[in-house]
Amino acid sequence: MERIETLVEEHNEELIALRREFHAHPELGFEEVRTAQVIEEFITSLGLTTQRVATTGVVTLLSGSDPKGPVLLMRADIDALPIAEETGLPFSSQNKNVMHACGHDAHMAMMLTALKILSKNRDLFKGTIKFVFQPNEEVAGAQKMIDEGVLQNPRVDAAIGLHIWSPLKSGVIGIKSGAVTASMDVFKVTIHGRGGHTGYPDSAVDPIICASNVIVATQSIQTRFISPMKPIALMFGKINGGTKNNIIPDSVTLEGSIRYLYATKSGSDDHPTEKFIKLVNSVCATYGCKATFEILHENDAVVNNASMTMIAHEVATNLVGKENVEEHATMAGEDFAAFGENVPAVFAFIGTANEKVGSTYPHHNPKFTIDEETLPLGVQYLIETALLYFRKEQHE
Repeated sequence: MERIETLVEEHNEELIALRREFHAHPELGFEEVRTAQVIEEFITSLGLTTQRVATTGVVTLLSGSDPKGPVLLMRADIDALPIAEETGLPFSSQNKNVMHACGHDAHMAMMLTALKILSKNRDLFKGTIKFVFQPNEEVAGAQKMIDEGVLQNPRVDAAIGLHIWSPLKSGVIGIKSGAVTASMDVFKVTIHGRGGHTGYPDSAVDPIICASNVIVATQSIQTRFISPMKPIALMFGKINGGTKNNIIPDSVTLEGSIRYLYATKSGSDDHPTEKFIKLVNSVCATYGCKATFEILHENDAVVNNASMTMIAHEVATNLVGKENVEEHATMAGEDFAAFGENVPAVFAFIGTANEKVGSTYPHHNPKFTIDEETLPLGVQYLIETALLYFRKEQHE
């Protein structure tokens, strides 16, 4: 443990510089051209080769002392968000209205540092690590990489990932078995009525009053239609309808998201989106309206494998102490789920909230930043989890 900690400390200056480099040059999903080039140049400087997957995704293989062992995938996401940065940092985004407001800049820096350290210490493990720098995490880029064969050649046996996390204090690691992020469906519902004059509304079919009741009625899905023991967040983020204060419009659109922290399949009694559609149609029928739906399933829940979680929990406990390891889950979405649906996987949260450095803003906020002193902990976690995985695989 001391050896890895010392190695990480020796790379701390470069680790921070990498994070700031990525932060200053954010790029949106599948547009990470410069980002991918920086990653490739770093990897090739270590004497390793790279492969492109999913256009801007970068993959490299690192073999240990015995490459015939198991294959572990380690993943970092590389995309940014369409947000205008308001942090005032000297290394703020140089790209207008694009920002690393989720921490992916930190993920890339931590994984490149872990790769560099492990590339110089291949004697520490037997097997192969597939380092995956994934584009477009915000909209299911993981599945595209899988579709293009990232889990093959060589075939991946397990996967680990992490997220720097402002809901947790610096020095805390969140790790638990089971579902740790939410499945997410995004929706656009158009409620069709019949327009008319507000002076004689009985001659029209008012989609506004129908939409208002849809918003209220659908909040009853959890607890009335699905067990309250199954967490659901049904949120409306956009309402649009009408052109003038004395005109009843023909239609109103509602947009939002449905997140659920449990695994379910289409046709199941506990599928919240299907309950949503049914209830919306019922309300519309009551008010003489009709509804049309556009629904996109963005992510499944990340479900941590029990055996992989035991490994990660042991590492986390050794790094920060039992008192600083929390069972943590979130209603946020994370497309690492796609890896976990194919191989045993574990996903952890590295706390980064520190009021002294202003890193308590939520993710996707224009003032979001991280506590850079937590970066070395993330590197240690990645390295130690990988090494413990290989050690346990040797003894099975």
